[in-house]
Amino acid sequence: MKFGETFMEYLHGDREWFLDKCSHVEYKRLKKVLKSCRTCRLNDSCTNECECKSCPLCDQLFFSELMREALDIAGCFSTRVRHLLHLHVAGGIERYMARLVQCFKTDQTTMIQEGRMLIEYVTMNAIAIRKILKKYDKVHSSVNGKNFKLKMRAEHIELLQSPWLIELGAFCLNFKRSGDGDFPSEFSTHFSFDVDVDVDDTPKMTLMLPDSMKLEYDLTCPICLDTLFDPYALGCGHLFCKSCVCLAASAMICDGPKAASPESKCPVCRETGVYPKALHMMELDMLLKRRCKGYWKERLTEERARVLKQTKDFWDSQTRFVVGY
Repeated sequence: MKFGETFMEYLHGDREWFLDKCSHVEYKRLKKVLKSCRTCRLNDSCTNECECKSCPLCDQLFFSELMREALDIAGCFSTRVRHLLHLHVAGGIERYMARLVQCFKTDQTTMIQEGRMLIEYVTMNAIAIRKILKKYDKVHSSVNGKNFKLKMRAEHIELLQSPWLIELGAFCLNFKRSGDGDFPSEFSTHFSFDVDVDVDDTPKMTLMLPDSMKLEYDLTCPICLDTLFDPYALGCGHLFCKSCVCLAASAMICDGPKAASPESKCPVCRETGVYPKALHMMELDMLLKRRCKGYWKERLTEERARVLKQTKDFWDSQTRFVVGY
């Protein structure tokens, strides 16, 4: 079965009630735009491929429409995942009130089902974008589709590189049954997450997708070169330990990365304005706490000492400034 048929079957299958509330790639319509390309029709020497490097009609309709759809999908995905994970990590009266609003329907089975559907949603749309851009480059013998993917990555809307997908993967692993290592039956067999923290000291999370796609997410902090502890994702998508990224931006660890100066740059890509958009990866932290118990306890002791020292140094400097010596 061709991907176009598979995608349309997915859109109109038993997930239709879920997809009605979400944006998706208009795959069939975008393919029609390519088929009706004026440049291809007017080029008499063109048989299967157009010899032009770009097409004004396609560029205007195709890329603008695809960018709008990608933004809508990324926004819908992050909103739904944020709500789902909030129900999972919330505690006390906050969790009780959240479930009361949901009329007591948000039990574990429902949360697992929604997590699975969100994984399918983002991966199917990501594959649709990859396929249609590849089709564009084939029709026009160009690299505009490849350049568009680079543009999506630069604007942090590439779906499969979203920190929210890593959080959702950690959420799935946190529901994994202890002892037998199997996923609950509600998870689709097309999608599997795994995390390895002992092999070659390179912790990673692996996402298996349809079409033989495999994605690996490195869980090593680029600053301390150790397994992430109390991880944060900056607006650019790079992951760091909380203390490492705060010290890199000269911010107080107790205040968190969002308290850093807006001019602070990502230690990896040097992009500015990414600290206010920092995301606390609570599900990933919970996962690493369970998988690396000895390491996590050791780091917790170290981080407490580091926070205490930084706080003491800060107030000592404030006292010297006020007193004058």
